[in-house]
Amino acid sequence: MHIHTHTLAVFVLLNSDCLNVSALLLHQQIQFADQKQEFNKRPSKIGRRSLSRSISQSSTDSYSSGKQTDFIDTTQTCFLFISKSASYTDSSDDETSPRDKQQKNSKGNGDFCIKNIKQADFGRREIEIAEQEMPALMALRKRAQGEKPLAGAKIVGCTHITAQTAVLMETLSALGAQCRWAACNIYSTQNEVAAALAEGGFSVFAWKGESEDDFWWCIDRCVNVEGWQPNMILDDGGDLTHWIYKKYPSMFKKIKGIVEESVTGVHRLYQLSKAGKLCVPAMNVNDSVTKQKFDNLYCCRESILDGLKRTTDVMFGGKQVVVCGYGEVGKGCCAALKAMGSIVYVTEIDPICALQACMDGFRLVKLTEVIRQVDIVITCTGNKNVVVRENLDRMKNGCIVCNMGHSNTEIDVASLRTPELTWERVRSQVDHVIWPDGKRIVLLAEGRLLNLSCSTVPTFVLSITATTQALALIELYNAPEGRYKQDVYLLPKKMDEYVASLHLPTFDAHLTELSDEQAKYLGLNKNGPFKPNYYR
Repeated sequence: MHIHTHTLAVFVLLNSDCLNVSALLLHQQIQFADQKQEFNKRPSKIGRRSLSRSISQSSTDSYSSGKQTDFIDTTQTCFLFISKSASYTDSSDDETSPRDKQQKNSKGNGDFCIKNIKQADFGRREIEIAEQEMPALMALRKRAQGEKPLAGAKIVGCTHITAQTAVLMETLSALGAQCRWAACNIYSTQNEVAAALAEGGFSVFAWKGESEDDFWWCIDRCVNVEGWQPNMILDDGGDLTHWIYKKYPSMFKKIKGIVEESVTGVHRLYQLSKAGKLCVPAMNVNDSVTKQKFDNLYCCRESILDGLKRTTDVMFGGKQVVVCGYGEVGKGCCAALKAMGSIVYVTEIDPICALQACMDGFRLVKLTEVIRQVDIVITCTGNKNVVVRENLDRMKNGCIVCNMGHSNTEIDVASLRTPELTWERVRSQVDHVIWPDGKRIVLLAEGRLLNLSCSTVPTFVLSITATTQALALIELYNAPEGRYKQDVYLLPKKMDEYVASLHLPTFDAHLTELSDEQAKYLGLNKNGPFKPNYYR
């Protein structure tokens, strides 16, 4: 860390016997005078984030809660003073549940529930940064200035609430929609972004570190509101759809369609369809080419390393890693870890994906064959009980366990909440689970989605998925009656290609055009689609 000369002077003065505390504070007041205006411009941000009430009572958060230890040594006093002067952490309301607070935005609207509305300016900057990496959504806004393809749409959404999804929500609003939103993950909400959305007039109900009860309460507040009936659903995981089916089934009489983004949610939709209980059309965004081949692959290829580094500071070179599942998510994780010098094993049930793993140079194993020796275990399947208590018992001391699949059911975390095991909170979203003999594993995000719970994801890739979601909503909302039955559909390939084309200008990429002769030879329209609908 670079230490400026004037800061170094403080450290030297500290060792002088003639220096008293008053002189020290005066000296610091002078040296920071030229920076005072800059600090005053900085927005306050949340201190220690609230933890889920589902965490063991013995777990503690080692991050600062605003309560400072009393220091005797003068040098430590100086560090304390500097940290307080330079900090823009506000933890005064950390222990107060957002549900117990009355908040209003600058226009007097209080139809939201977030951590701290005062963080709105900070969140707005985050959204503005994201906009620069989301060219397709910005292009949709420009093209819709005249027409409003979602005019009259009342969209209730349940997704991760991040700067990227905020750009999507504001795009939907620009296209004419009214939106109410909750979070699909108790750990992935960016509180400052939720504040910016609330300040902008969106009805947002989410904060980082919700309890299980908070989670369902927020969804209910989105859905159950007097004088507002949703007619479209945008879901990520199926929890919102499930809640409406369970609590307010009559709402489906006015809902025109569901757009679902995740493996877990799509699986639930197909189950409903098979049972004859799906009463509105649904669009399967997860299996669109622009989701599978971009978000699942490239997003995870970058964010797996980010999540692991931020939580554990682990060195990847030479580590033995087992990745459970070799779908697009698993492929991305394996490629990144291999590039960093890790020894990567793969488990897989599908012989086609298994053969791909072998051809890519990975050793295909059963989990039980390597569980004693691996340093990191990563689940990427969307299934349940992929890693069970028997596997956890056999892991080596210090093994890192995490999940990159959407569902939090892949690791049997519930089996670890037993009296003989001790849970120790190391840092935010990092727990040591300790066995009676002293062995411990490092569990990340309590088995929930690692990248969105513990780090961030590449904005540009999310732009591709978010644009696909927006187009799916437009398609279902504007479809003439009878075009879509009460079933699950995939986006037309032409729409996939359109989403991809909107992102090419970022790379100054130039597409080759077919000649009339070439188009006739291939039996294609010169303007596409270039792939059949069954292409995946």
